[in-house]
Amino acid sequence: MIHSNTIPKDKLYDKSILEDQSKWTTNNVHDPALVKDGDWYYVFSTDASYGIKPKAGVQIRKSKDLINWQWVGYAFSDGVPEEAEKWTGALGLWAPEVTKYGDTYYMYYSASTFGSTQSFIGLATSKHIEGPYEDQGLVYKSLEGEEDEPNAIDANITFDKNGEPWMVFGSFFGGIHVTKIDPNTGKPYQYGKGRLIAKRHVSVERAIEGPYIVYNPDLDYYYLFVSYDSLFSNYNIRVARSKNIEGPYLDFEGNDMTNIELPPNDVGLKLLGGYKFQDGDGWVAPGHNSVLKDGDDYYVCHHIRAEKDKHWHYLHIRKVVWSEDGWPLISPERYAGEKEIPVNLKELTGEWEYFLVDKENNNQDSSICITITDSPQASIYLLQLSENRYMLNVNGTEITGKVLPSWDWELWKETFVFMGKDSKGQVYLAKKMND
Repeated sequence: MIHSNTIPKDKLYDKSILEDQSKWTTNNVHDPALVKDGDWYYVFSTDASYGIKPKAGVQIRKSKDLINWQWVGYAFSDGVPEEAEKWTGALGLWAPEVTKYGDTYYMYYSASTFGSTQSFIGLATSKHIEGPYEDQGLVYKSLEGEEDEPNAIDANITFDKNGEPWMVFGSFFGGIHVTKIDPNTGKPYQYGKGRLIAKRHVSVERAIEGPYIVYNPDLDYYYLFVSYDSLFSNYNIRVARSKNIEGPYLDFEGNDMTNIELPPNDVGLKLLGGYKFQDGDGWVAPGHNSVLKDGDDYYVCHHIRAEKDKHWHYLHIRKVVWSEDGWPLISPERYAGEKEIPVNLKELTGEWEYFLVDKENNNQDSSICITITDSPQASIYLLQLSENRYMLNVNGTEITGKVLPSWDWELWKETFVFMGKDSKGQVYLAKKMND
């Protein structure tokens, strides 16, 4: 059961929050890194805001339930560390990442300016997750004009199946790289760019960035999440997987993420882009995600922009489920406390909205209304495969996935959602409309 009195109402375009950072809950979040420490969940994010000049120092928020967020403050009290500022001219810090080795918290930060590859990944440490953090200097830096080299931003620390830390990083022209980290220093064993694991023929409108790797021990795969395309319009989340943390990372069709011969939208399984249900304006440009494994549950954390005014950017947390053949699927609604539980087929018949997560669509995916029955003789029906695993047949297209109880953020009521993909690897998302 989801209780609406525990879920905060959206306050989109609320200018009253701009001057009061204590009201920055899910507002002004960009490039969020989600971590858990004890009973608290923390989000560290880029120095970005709308309507007010952003302060430098890495924004911190926390929550007990992944739903209600409160402002904490900044990781740095003195803004951009001196070495990073001298190399890049950065006015703020981007794309933080926080992990823990032993009893010390390590925060990786990026310094750069928009459109430049003169960039710097640095490291800071603290004995407390909320800081303050003390700068430990350079991890990796890149020089403007060296476009075959990785751009030194967007660091993520992931742990392999043996518990050893690795850093995946990079953006735009030089692609995405991974290198092994010494847990005693928090820095690479050997300074350098590591191994290339993903790349695109890119422009500002055809980016690849925001890498994040998570290992699923049940499936014995490493999953590489990346963000494609323009930060302000058609940003979208894609994924590939590998048996080896250093790759190769292959998508659903078996395409290597370093393949630059294929059309730019043909590589990477597209999980989420801009979308719109019938009620509400919808959202655009979801991306730069992190993934949290919390016990047996997985959550994706990303920023997203409001459709009417794309200057406003927000924090979204969504439940991740896994397909029968071992691919992640993202809920079409934000997390509201739902769990994976058996769902009775009879509860699911009726009016639904669904849409294809179209890999070629640079605009919002718009939902279509359908009536779902439980009769295989109908043109649209659901077939229960096991507990919450279902097959949705829409005019002969078979889409296998999972059903979850959820919260309808557009209509403000409990509902069910469906996440699935067809035999071609195309993802479909849906929610039930009627009671």
